[in-house]
Parts: sequence; C-alpha cells; structure tokens
Amino acid sequence: MRAARDGATSCGMFRRTLIALMLLAAPAAAQDAPVVSERATFRVVKFAQGLEIPWGGAFLPDGSMLVTERPGRLRRIGTDGRVSAPLGGVPQVEGGGQGGLLDVAIAPDFARTREIFLCQSAAVEGGALTRLVSARLSPAGDALTGLRRVLDATPAQASGRNHYGCRIAFGRDGHLYLSTGERNERARAQRLDDLAGKVIRLTRDGRVPADNPFVGQQGVRPEIWSYGHRHPQGLAFNPWTGSLWEAEFGPRGGDEINVVRRGANFGWPVVSHGREYWGPRISRDVSAPNIEDPIHVFAPPISPSGIAFYDGAAFPGWQRSLFVAALNTPGLVRLTTDGDRVVGEERLLTGLARMRSVLVGPDGRVYLLVDSPDGVVLRLDPA
Repeated sequence: MRAARDGATSCGMFRRTLIALMLLAAPAAAQDAPVVSERATFRVVKFAQGLEIPWGGAFLPDGSMLVTERPGRLRRIGTDGRVSAPLGGVPQVEGGGQGGLLDVAIAPDFARTREIFLCQSAAVEGGALTRLVSARLSPAGDALTGLRRVLDATPAQASGRNHYGCRIAFGRDGHLYLSTGERNERARAQRLDDLAGKVIRLTRDGRVPADNPFVGQQGVRPEIWSYGHRHPQGLAFNPWTGSLWEAEFGPRGGDEINVVRRGANFGWPVVSHGREYWGPRISRDVSAPNIEDPIHVFAPPISPSGIAFYDGAAFPGWQRSLFVAALNTPGLVRLTTDGDRVVGEERLLTGLARMRSVLVGPDGRVYLLVDSPDGVVLRLDPA
C-alpha cells in the first residue's frame, strides 16, 4: 500500500536507491543520472564537501551559505561550493552525545544588521543545556563579533547529553521561535516551570512577548509557546498559511509532524504512537482530550530532522511541498500539503545518506546536509 502511495514499486525504489548511492560516491562530473519522482525529475549533485557532521544551514543575501559543524565550527560556503576556513568568534560548545553547534539562522533584517542566531549545547554549573546566542557576521564574512547569550533553556541537566532540539525559525510577527528537546527526561516535556521539551517564543533581544500564552501565571515559564515535545528537530513557517510546523523525532515509531498552536500541549509522553526501544507501547493512548494531535505520523518511521517548505521556481511540481530530512531510514521525504493538512507522502533517495537538514536556496534548488564525519552538501538540480 505504501509503495502505491509513494508512486513506486519495490523494484523501482531499489533502482532509485542504487542510483543515489552511486551518485554520492561519484565525482561531480559523473553525477548526471536523472532520478524520476512523482512530480519532478532531478539530478543529485555534490555541491560542497569536507565538512564534519554538518547540522544547520542558512543562506545569506549574496547566495552563500552558513553551515554549522556539530563539533563546534561555523563555515561559509560560496556559490561555487568552496568551503571557507572555520569562522572566528564562534562560542564554545558542549560536544558530548548529540550536543555541539547545531542550528544557525539569519535575522530577517540581516542585510542591515548582519545579525545571526546560533543554537548550541552548553556546559554550565549543574550540567548541560540548550542555549541560544546571537552575534554579528563581520563585513568580510570570516568571523563573528558581539557574541551575546539570548536564552538558556534551564534548568541544566547533569546526566545525559541527548535531545537538545535546537531549531530556530522567525515568524511574520518578527519574533523568534526555538525548539528544545526534553533531554531524554520525559517528565520535563510536561513541566511548565521548565524550558525543556518546548517551543519557545521570544523577541529578537530575548524578551518575552506580552501575548505569550503563559505570561503572568505563577510557577510557569513565560517563554513557553507550546509544550509536550520530545525531540523537535524541525521547525518552519508555512509560507501560505503563516502557521508554524514542527517535525518531532519519536522513539521507536512516533515520528510526527505538528502544526504548533499557541499554548497547546502536544502530549509527550502522555500519548504517543511510539514504542519503547525494547518493544512495549509507551502509552496506551495515541490521542486524549486537551492534547493536540499530530497532522501526520510517519509509518514506517524516518527519524525526522530539519524541514523546509518548497516555494521555489526550479521545480514547479514541488510547489506547496514540505521537505523533511530523514536520518533513519536515511533519505528525504516530500509531503504534499493543502493549507495546514498533509495530503500525500513521497520518499526520495531512500538509503542514500543520513540527512540532517534540508534548505531551499535562492536559486530554487534543494540543498541537503549529509550527517557524517565526511559530510557533504548535496544539491538537487532539475533534469
């Protein structure tokens, strides 16, 4: 049934996967084998290489790209694919487990302010936490200046170095939205005096907007926009509806897409489609009163990370799609959307590589960050 929905037989999927694996290993000049999908035919091009575990990326107005490396480096990739030396002035990170230098986003008015935002794991007294910082990119584009701490997702946690979340998105309201993981301590996602397992909403300078849902409530953190999240690694605004979409990394199963609502509880771990890694269901319920249901659940699971809506011109057939970078099963997933609904799913490049982030470039092409010690940036070109 899934093969029919994906528009591919198992034989056809195997053939596309084999082609994709050959493309990843091939030199750039040889990467000309077309991949036929439901709504587009494209080629996979190795755009940049020599990166160590790339995690997040953002395009600058001149078409170049900032890319984070999880060990704690930030690099700039030119429009020709050349990778810069590590930029100076990058904050020190806590690099254990899933931590490090994670997402990067540029301010909406970057052309004037040159301000960027970084999400990272940080070591503090009492353990480690998710931290949001801002800085300015130097005129030469080779260093950060004016580094400033915007938010620490307290309290710190002494044990474990996983589930930091750490995606950044800017809304039409000019405010900044940040996802935080529950640090693999499930109860933290439901606690309202705790910033783990949440989507947080702030002004650019780190203040709490007056219309946040929990402002003025005693014992509740006013930064919280939504809660009950496990490990949200994808965050993007729907350009056609203005709503905030989130991709959540479930346990064994339970990977989901949510439309984030103001003040809503998304249920983890009270309800879940997932199972413990050793077998039993985490919750007997997949839905409950006063808990927001996901709009899409991935079956089989994909371990979703970064997401991006496609509104470019290079692939007209992909308009109004949401792309999801997949870690396991590795590849890229395209969701067809209708308003704030998912109406179709197509799995692309299955088995090619662990994809950590997906970006839509100013040229309308799709760029993929491959999560590997020998990381590369792949580009999907029209064929």
